[in-house]
Amino acid sequence: MRIALAGAGAFGEKHLDGLKNIDGVTVTSIIGRELEATKKVAGKYGIGHVTTDLNETLARDDVDAVILCTPTQMHAEQAIACMNADKHVEVEIPLADSWADAQAVLAKQKETGLVCMVGHTRRFNPSHQFVHNRIQAGEFNVQQMDVQTYFFRRKNINARGEPRSWTDHLLWHHAAHTVDLFAYQAGKIVAAHAMQGPIHPELGIAMDMSIQLKSETGAICTLSLSFNNDGPLGTFFRYIGDTDTYIARYDDLVNGKEEPIDLAGVAISNNGIELQDREFISAIREGREPNSSVAKVFDCYRVLGELETQLGR
Repeated sequence: MRIALAGAGAFGEKHLDGLKNIDGVTVTSIIGRELEATKKVAGKYGIGHVTTDLNETLARDDVDAVILCTPTQMHAEQAIACMNADKHVEVEIPLADSWADAQAVLAKQKETGLVCMVGHTRRFNPSHQFVHNRIQAGEFNVQQMDVQTYFFRRKNINARGEPRSWTDHLLWHHAAHTVDLFAYQAGKIVAAHAMQGPIHPELGIAMDMSIQLKSETGAICTLSLSFNNDGPLGTFFRYIGDTDTYIARYDDLVNGKEEPIDLAGVAISNNGIELQDREFISAIREGREPNSSVAKVFDCYRVLGELETQLGR
């Protein structure tokens, strides 16, 4: 399996670290915005072809599939371009930053029949897999999810604290993780409400947001998001269920008393990004639809579109 990676930033390297653990996978091309910086990443991971032009890579015959870790605003257009070039594609979350663009990507996937998967990593973190397995076994049902997504980004910087060429978004990027996960664990979302704080004068985005969701099972979710939080960073999920309480922090899980849950045997790896990439590769090899295919996560973007309308954007 010959993979191209577009986006040589902090998250792109997380994918490269995961891909090197998957048998039979070679990264044959890497695409980045700045050539010299991209060459450094290519040298670190032994990647032979480096470019700043995605189309150059899509024209190569040594690329079977593409992983897109590019700015959010490019995702839909680039995913469609990959499928037009007969390449399978894994596009990092979010699929798009508008409901119309999400619809266009799904239409192209249906037209081509190629694997188009979206990086909804929470479906793959062992912590959330453990909870999902208990739900599927009838041993646990979500009554409420309480989720905090907190970062400190009053300036336009990436996960490494470096200047960013694009602006992140609490609704279309960070809320997408929780909206999809809540539906995955508790059923189709039937009600959604949102409020946002002041718009940042330079970044042009809301720095604080609150979202409420209700699923068809009656479960509820409260999601708090902030780019103003000067403290522990990341996303923390509290599952309140009919039999247990769990707190998930990325790939780790504890119960309501903060006692660790043993996740050994839940998956082949304890790295959610690697597991996500393993699913992408396996789906291509096996000719099947992956978990977090564009079709399976599609309803998340309906909800985000409705919330955007509520917020008056």
